[in-house]
Formats: sequence, C-alpha cells, structure tokens
Amino acid sequence: MITHKDIIDNPDIREYITAADASLAALGYTEHAFAHVGKVAEDAAYILKTLGYTEHDVELVRIAGYLHDVGNLVNRVEHSQSGAVIAFRLLDKLGMPPSDIATVVTAIGNHDEGTGVAVNPVAAALIIADKSDVRRTRVRNSDYGSFDIHDRVNWSVKTSKIEISSDKRTLTLTLTIDTEISSVMDYFEIFLGRMIMCRKAADSIGLVFSLVINGQKLL
Repeated sequence: MITHKDIIDNPDIREYITAADASLAALGYTEHAFAHVGKVAEDAAYILKTLGYTEHDVELVRIAGYLHDVGNLVNRVEHSQSGAVIAFRLLDKLGMPPSDIATVVTAIGNHDEGTGVAVNPVAAALIIADKSDVRRTRVRNSDYGSFDIHDRVNWSVKTSKIEISSDKRTLTLTLTIDTEISSVMDYFEIFLGRMIMCRKAADSIGLVFSLVINGQKLL
C-alpha cells in the first residue's frame, strides 16, 4: 500500500504543492501550503478514525487531504477537478491500487463548494476538514489596512476546533472570534455555503454538524 508518509516524503509532490500555493499567493489568497494540507489531512483522519473506519480508510483520507489542493497548480478555477486528475497520475505512477486511487481521486474531485458532494466517507471527511480550517496563521497579508473580508475573518479567529461527541452523533466546529476585527456576519457571508456543505457531508456519515461561535450555537 502507498502510505501517507510515502506521499509527504515525495519531493515531486512537495514541489507541486509549493508551486500551487505560490500561485494562490500571487492571487492574494490565504495560505494553502503544507500547514493547510497537513491540518486537513489530520482532521479528516480524526473524523474517520473516531467513527471506527478502518486504518486503511484513515490512511486514504490522509492522502486525499494532503493532495486535495494540488489542482491550484493549474488554476484556481475548478481546482478540485484539476487536482483529481493530477492526483490520479501521481498515485498511478507510484503504483497505488486502482480501487484506492478511485477513492482518493473521487474525494479530491468533490471537495470544493458549488460542485462537490460527499459521495463517500473519505470525501465527507475531507470536505469537513477543509472547510473548517479557518485560523489567523493562514493570513499572508501583513498590511492590516488592506485586509479583505477573507483576511479579516481568518485573522479574527483566536481558536478553532472540530470535535465529535462521545456518543458519535454530533460533530461540532467551535470558533472563538474577535468581533472587533470581524463580525459573525462577516464569517457567514463567506462561509455559509461551506458550512451547509459540511452539514450535508456530516449527515452522509451519520453525524449532525454543529457550529458554535463565541459560545453561541449557530447551526
């Protein structure tokens, strides 16, 4: 089996992720490099592992999480589909079995809002982990006066955590936001579609998605 470690140790893959993030930096996007893909990989793995999925499934979602944004190498537009094609070539070249490639590629191709659907548990976990990654350290812009709404919202987040309840019925994204930097409405302006996508993804794996901001349950 091709492992998550094989993927993160691969110098070609690291180069592609670095270049993809450089393109987004040039366009003014928040960080999408190793901090983001690493966090997404581990949060997605936490979801499936907590729900009792096999170690094999957990390893596949780690791989999908690490590779999910490589399509930004081509273009931000439809990057999930571009990323799926790139991931297919990379994983096929490494000798991953077709059934595993199919799972990873399907998840990557379905992770973006607007076109993505949680068609399998790996895709569901990837969607939730990706859309929940909001944090100050993703902001690249050092000029506070020129922050756009994405910069403000990410910069305002003091803490962010996803957690599955002990009865394995609810997945909660808990955020602490500095409302002097960004209002809760700002968060919903840019993240409402993503939170709805998370709710549908959670439902597909038997969970209720909950969003708590500054102690208030909003979803």
